[in-house]
Amino acid sequence: MLLNIPDLLSPAELFEARQILDKAEWVDGKVTAGHQSAQAKDNMQIPEGHPAAQQLGRMILSALGNNPLFITAALPSRIFPPLFNRYTGGQSFGTHVDNSIRQLTGRPHRIRTDISATLFFAAPEEYDGGELCVEDTYGLKKVKLPAGHVVLYPSTSLHHVRPVTRGARICSFFWIQSMVRDDGQRSILFDLDRGIQRLNHDVPNHPVSVQLTGVYHNLLRQWAEV
Repeated sequence: MLLNIPDLLSPAELFEARQILDKAEWVDGKVTAGHQSAQAKDNMQIPEGHPAAQQLGRMILSALGNNPLFITAALPSRIFPPLFNRYTGGQSFGTHVDNSIRQLTGRPHRIRTDISATLFFAAPEEYDGGELCVEDTYGLKKVKLPAGHVVLYPSTSLHHVRPVTRGARICSFFWIQSMVRDDGQRSILFDLDRGIQRLNHDVPNHPVSVQLTGVYHNLLRQWAEV
């Protein structure tokens, strides 16, 4: 499932974030790449432990925790602390698949990468190129979203970032370990949950809503790992 989540960050949060990002230290993005990805990766990143990354990471995690659409779609168990990258002057990231397991820096914990996420900080008109291209069952999907919007897609997907030929593409990227690791099962639960919400809105107190809610929770009980 590939899902766009609009307006994760408010205009005020976006303004603050861009002020911080413009003043941050940027280093070669290969520092967080695996062996295969490092051969395809050409961008800049903010070091993981940099105060700017930590401050903005807290902002993003707070916004995610307060976003019902994200919670419904991702069913998050753990979230890797957000990282930040910038593409300029023809930089790109060739076709790759994300590492299946990520080590949390400075901690003994690891997370399984079920869902990949990209949060856009630069508006589409600020740069040319830079589309995130994700290969899924139905072909290649190109993603270039407004600032403050985030896209979720399965971490099993092959994907790449096209060269940025003008301006700067500035994003955050991170991974989610879901309570439900299978993307197909998450999609079923997402559709069912959204259907229940629409039914409750259109026909309040309809008795079938209780039955469907029971189906949702019984499926979640069967599929979830907590």
